[in-house]
Amino acid sequence: MAMHVSGACFSVFSGSRVGNIRAVASEDFATVKTAEDKVKLGGSDLKVTKLGVGAWSWGDTSYWNNFQWDDRKMKAAKAAFDTSLDNGITFFDTAEVYGSRASFGAINSETLLGRFIKERKQRDPEVEVTVATKFAALPWRLGRQSVLAALKDSLFRLGLSSVELYQLHWAGIWGNEGFIDGLGDAVEQGLVKAVGVSNYSEKRLRNAYEKLKKRGIPLASNQVNYSLIYRKPEENGVKAACDELGITLIAYCPIAQGALTGKYTPQNPPTGPRGRIYTAEYLRNLQPLLNRIKELGENYSKTSTQVVLNWLLAQDNVVPIPGAKNAEQAAEFAGALGWRLTDEEVNELRSMASEIKPVVSFPLENL
Repeated sequence: MAMHVSGACFSVFSGSRVGNIRAVASEDFATVKTAEDKVKLGGSDLKVTKLGVGAWSWGDTSYWNNFQWDDRKMKAAKAAFDTSLDNGITFFDTAEVYGSRASFGAINSETLLGRFIKERKQRDPEVEVTVATKFAALPWRLGRQSVLAALKDSLFRLGLSSVELYQLHWAGIWGNEGFIDGLGDAVEQGLVKAVGVSNYSEKRLRNAYEKLKKRGIPLASNQVNYSLIYRKPEENGVKAACDELGITLIAYCPIAQGALTGKYTPQNPPTGPRGRIYTAEYLRNLQPLLNRIKELGENYSKTSTQVVLNWLLAQDNVVPIPGAKNAEQAAEFAGALGWRLTDEEVNELRSMASEIKPVVSFPLENL
């Protein structure tokens, strides 16, 4: 689990809602595809769609997919990829440790994403795909060369000569100065367009920003756990520092691993590892907020998932990256764009969410 904590967290939906998801989301698809609906990542020149898709679950057998990966799930992931592109979502986030070979039966997420890109380009050569991946600060990795070596391995798995965004997945126990140097080297060698970090505290974020700034390289992003019910980036200074320094906050777990979608109830909690986080007791306390989210969604003809993603978009300087495991989920995510909750509704949801005790944070956030 320690190697997998920073990916986008994934939603889950009941089959009865699939038809409505397609209809609701499709209203906004046309607006997603214009250049005006992209945002620059920090001070870099890289522009991405206002919402991305996380590929943590693709090929994974250690946390997602009921600990097994098969052809049916691969086809569903491929459909999620294609549907995202069809609906104007072109930003995909993966990592070298997603679908780690250390997990029995897993397939590397980078390998799958690369395969999907290649297959799509065969029938649509002009298709735009923006790829972000991450370097794992493993204890035995030291210095700037380890970053470049890992990046080249990622590029090989992806089948690409460069990627748009390369991120340090988490702060290392040691060697972080060298890792930042490696990011700068990757930019200067043309292997990446922009660089970022993930799970970085305010202090580490400021240090990385200043170190790269000396080389004339902007720190584009910090990818952290952030959702309506997990607002630690607001409390620990990370969000304020991102806004101050012009660093985009990329939000993983934006729908709290499905807990904010309305799928789960105290009588029907999630299975597997998520069930130990979002327990029946926690979901019981969450119900008043979920009910209000659902009411707001009905007012806008939107789903609960679209409402909570829109709440994050309303925070400004935030790019959510929910994880899509199938076409229906990918289509629903697109419906979070093209409209906006009112300030009063944003504040109301924040106030209600403040009454709920947050789940335990990922340990890597505290390094």
